[in-house]
This record gives sequence, structure tokens and C-alpha cells, in this order.
Amino acid sequence: MKRLFLLEDDLSLINGLSFAVRKQGYEIDVARTAREADELWEEGKYDLVILDVSLPDGSGFDFCRKIRRVSKVPVMFLTAADEETDIIMGLDIGGDDYITKPFKLAVFLSRINALLRRSSNFSETDTELRSNGITMLLLKSEVYKNNEKIELTANEYKLLRLFMEHPGQVLSPEQILGRIWDCEGDYVDGNTLTVYIRRLRTKIEDDPGKPDRILTVRRMGYKWNADRRENK
Repeated sequence: MKRLFLLEDDLSLINGLSFAVRKQGYEIDVARTAREADELWEEGKYDLVILDVSLPDGSGFDFCRKIRRVSKVPVMFLTAADEETDIIMGLDIGGDDYITKPFKLAVFLSRINALLRRSSNFSETDTELRSNGITMLLLKSEVYKNNEKIELTANEYKLLRLFMEHPGQVLSPEQILGRIWDCEGDYVDGNTLTVYIRRLRTKIEDDPGKPDRILTVRRMGYKWNADRRENK
């Protein structure tokens, strides 16, 4: 049975969401403050985390940062804030999805089901990927470049894995966004993807200004360069 973690201070919303997810067959633990969340959180215990951004004693962004130090668990931000800067920040620090209040319960349930499904897909089959001097240890969620460990955010990690699992295949922005974020809204767009591609390139490319691992295919998308020759 999937177990969810909800950090939210609105009691009426807590009651409604808890009832809905339990009806879906999930278990859920609830914290109403950042302090309660610190006491309740256990790494590896939860399959999905849902965080309100504005809390009486802190921020869901801060709690997400704590989670990302130890876990790749999917994180959804649940908040009334819909400013673009907040959305970008939430995704940049490791959030996987972002839904703004008010929202329809059916849409919320669809989004958490999608996140759980995508998370399961990323945990299947092979335990290691190797290509172009990059190694991904999937069970440990670790990435190495030429045997040196590099740190990636959760979305950078998923983006890199997507490319390495489809070498030489041109992936359109729509395909990438659908596979990584499974978004139903329009807040994760091509501009956001461009930012993630650029940041990922700074970490894995020898020369980010002249990338030869993640290639841009004009008017089509991006691809992992399966024909790249290692520098001698």
C-alpha cells in the first residue's frame, strides 16, 4: 500500500484530502507545521510527499530542501501561490509537480496517481546506465562523470535518465515534459525545460557552451548523442 505524507495547515483541506486519498486506497500521515513534519518524517517510509508552501512556522520549500538531501521521493507543492518565480523555485529545488488552490479534487488525485506511476516506472528494470562517460546507479540514485560523483536535483536526475534510456532518439519538448512531469497545466513549458537542459549541461558536459552529450535538434527537440567519441 502506498503511503503519502501531507504537510498542510488548513484543517478543512486536510480532512477533505485525507478522505479522498484513503478512498483511493492510500495511507496518509499529516503534519500541520514544519516542526511536526520534522518529527514525523522518516526517509524511505513514504512514496509521495505533498507540501504546502506557506506554513505557520516555516516554508514547504525549506522542508523540500531537507528531503532532497536524503531522498528522491516525489514531491508535489500544494499552495495558493501561483507566481512564476515560486513555481520555478519549487521545481528547481527538487519538486516534481505544483498545483495551485483552488483546485478540483479529481485533478489533484489524477496528479498524485501520475506521480506515483512515474516514480514506479523509474524504479523498474536495470540498476545501472553507462554512456558517454556518465554512469547512473539507479538503486542508489547516484550519478558519476568519469568516475567522479556529481550532484543533481531530482528533476535533473530524471531528465538525464530519460536521455540515457533513449540514446540517439530525438525527444520533443512535449515528450520530455510529459514523461518527466506528466503535467496537465501550462506552467511547465518549453522555457522551463530550456532552463533544466542548460543546468544539466553545466554538470555533465565537458564544455557546456559546446555540448556533445545532450544535443539540440533544431525545431525538433533534444537527443542523447549515442555517436559521441570519448576524448583521448
